Amino acid sequence: MLHGFAAPLKNAIDYLSEEWAFKPIGFVSYGGVAGGTRAVHMLKEVVTALNMVPIREGVVIPFLQKYINDQGDFEPNDVIERSADTMLQMLTR
Repeated sequence: MLHGFAAPLKNAIDYLSEEWAFKPIGFVSYGGVAGGTRAVHMLKEVVTALNMVPIREGVVIPFLQKYINDQGDFEPNDVIERSADTMLQMLTR
């Protein structure tokens, strides 16, 4: 998918919009050079319109495949780990 998000994700957000209204939401995105940031930008508009509260902090994983080891496990670098910690701290506030 180029520069967007999947229809099943939009369907899930719509389905849970009442339960998630006024709740903070963080994003973890992955992809090529932009790491999924274009899709997150579009999703922030969608969730805001549904009264969800996107936080500024997020996790961006560009070139996902370089973080997959020979066993198929995800191995994040320090930047990804710190951004995940920061996002989780903001979500728990």
